[in-house]
Amino acid sequence: GIVALLKAIHPTWSPAAIKSALVTTASVKDEYGQSAVAEGAPHKQADSFDYGGGHVDPNRAMYPGLIFDMKITDYVHFLCSMGYNNTAIGSMTGIHSPCRKTTNFLLNLNLPSISIPELKNNSMNVSRKVTNVGPVVSVYTARIEAPPGINVIVKPSILSFNSTTKELKFKVTFCSLLRVQGRYSFGNLFWEDGSHVVKIPLIVRSVIQDFYAET
Repeated sequence: GIVALLKAIHPTWSPAAIKSALVTTASVKDEYGQSAVAEGAPHKQADSFDYGGGHVDPNRAMYPGLIFDMKITDYVHFLCSMGYNNTAIGSMTGIHSPCRKTTNFLLNLNLPSISIPELKNNSMNVSRKVTNVGPVVSVYTARIEAPPGINVIVKPSILSFNSTTKELKFKVTFCSLLRVQGRYSFGNLFWEDGSHVVKIPLIVRSVIQDFYAET
């Protein structure tokens, strides 16, 4: 129902754009304004693995400010990265073109969240592109709630949109400060312009040492 509402208001939006609007405007608070608690025992503060993007807010999703959009070529590159061959991809998408090998494309798929399952000792860069769907002239500033034990840097930290600049890219650099193997940490990156708050969930798993099964 909410997706149909958004499509009626924004008929040109793609499925990726609609998903982005829902995720980046969702709330992670309960009905009392407190941090959500995961079900089950023992109780713990809920995280992105429990609620995904959060509780959907239809009113905010109608006017998200920024969206993360994708084109058919993004899905083709995604399938290439997953190991599908040209024939299979052509059958699924109707596009027949050779696969390009793109470094870390799975991490750089233009989703409204960032998930890094293996952050090793060296830093890792992830890129995203946002499209302005709010006021033509808008300036967004980054605010970071870094996952515990993770250093996060956003460049540029300010995004300025106008009548000729409707899409902008930014890079997020992650560096682990942890010395604990295999623990997931959760945080958020926010883009704010005074009227909109665009929330991007961050999920990072630090890996200090690779382990291999005995053969």
